[in-house]
Amino acid sequence: MKKSALTIILIMLSGTMVFSQIPADSLYLGQTPPGCVPQIFHLPVDSNYFAAERIAISGDGTEIQYSALKGYYPPNSPVIKRYRYTGNQWTGPSILFTGYLAPGFSVSSDSVFIQNGDNPYVTYLSVKNGLVWSNPSRILASLTSAHYLQVSDKKNYYISTQSGPTLGGNDWSRLSFTGGDTTATSLGLPLNTPANNLDFFIARDESFMIIARPGTGLCISYPDNNGRWTNPKSLGSTINWGLGMWGPFVTPDHKYLFYTTGTKQNYSDTYIYWARVDGLIDSLKHTNFIPYIKNKIPDQADTAGHSFNFTIPDSTFVDDDGNSTLTYSAKLTNGQPLPSWLAFDTIAATFSGTPTDTDTLNIRIKAVDPAGANTSTTFKIAIQESSAIHQKQGRLIRIFPNPSSGMVNVIMEGSHGKTAMVEVRDYTGRTVLTKSFNNRTNLNLGGKPAGIYFLKLMLDSEIAIRKVCIE
Repeated sequence: MKKSALTIILIMLSGTMVFSQIPADSLYLGQTPPGCVPQIFHLPVDSNYFAAERIAISGDGTEIQYSALKGYYPPNSPVIKRYRYTGNQWTGPSILFTGYLAPGFSVSSDSVFIQNGDNPYVTYLSVKNGLVWSNPSRILASLTSAHYLQVSDKKNYYISTQSGPTLGGNDWSRLSFTGGDTTATSLGLPLNTPANNLDFFIARDESFMIIARPGTGLCISYPDNNGRWTNPKSLGSTINWGLGMWGPFVTPDHKYLFYTTGTKQNYSDTYIYWARVDGLIDSLKHTNFIPYIKNKIPDQADTAGHSFNFTIPDSTFVDDDGNSTLTYSAKLTNGQPLPSWLAFDTIAATFSGTPTDTDTLNIRIKAVDPAGANTSTTFKIAIQESSAIHQKQGRLIRIFPNPSSGMVNVIMEGSHGKTAMVEVRDYTGRTVLTKSFNNRTNLNLGGKPAGIYFLKLMLDSEIAIRKVCIE
């Protein structure tokens, strides 16, 4: 980013929010404020145009800017229109900028952030001098796909952009400025997703953030005590009723949410709506948060015959209400229970047991909070066959006959007179016979149920697993 553009942005930080002196019945173009059910905020547009994207309302309430488009994507022939309250009345709308859309005021309302109508998005800045707005100047030139730049009262800048690293095509990110350089840092999980994270609004006091989540609609997130943002909650079906909800803006008093939606793919019924949301913003903060997955569980591997123990890392699941209340369950991803040899502690989230055979287990583990909200993720446990006791030591294991009617001969050659141990287990993992021997032994499995048995052969710290079939 050029130093001149950075200087322009930082100058805006000296401004303060000025609250409206307009008569109450003249606020918001004199339109009757809605209740909790969204209503159209009537904004004139030319034929074949529709009002869309975020609306901008100055801190003193005397200026309203909005964009009008012919279609998407990219936005077709966008213009930004302007209303002004002067002489005790509203005048306008007049066209303020052509080829731009999505205005957003600075804290002091003496500057406005806008963006081009092309893709990738680029951010521009216009500065107010009296009643005249300057020609837009490009800023944040080093950012790719810069969308919906905003600044808070805490002098923090937020934007949707391709940060490094990025979870999705774009991530909701925070900007930092060092000299002439601009760095975007993703706000990470659970705010961002692998999808394209574009439209959003952050409260000037940073007490909440509203995001347009693909497939869900408008959601709200709150800052937690660890410098992160909580798992977003949907604003509900009363707000999220259209084909898509985008362009959120909330008034400085947090009373009214403005956003764009419609029900037709051709945008013929697309409008900017508004609804009262201060009660909703407060109530959702105190409802249950759904646990989410922060880190993928690493796949595990072990050897047949070895004792297997694995605890799900504490950093896997996060519950913004507190991780200590989570309980866990585990099944195979096909819905079947875990094999009999593998036990799972639902409180400690620990797997334990001794596998008797090679296998690859695809496991789904679910975390549940006290309210019943849950999330799940998967990982693999690969059980490999133990190698025959080290070939370099000249040992060879022979088991015969196999299949057998009951008597099984076991020969371990090259063991140099050392005492070996063999355990025989059935398919459930239950030990049915244990025996020590030197070099060779006979195992009498007569009378045992027909089926597959597993021989666990141990010599010093070395282990080998072999199968035998009893007919």
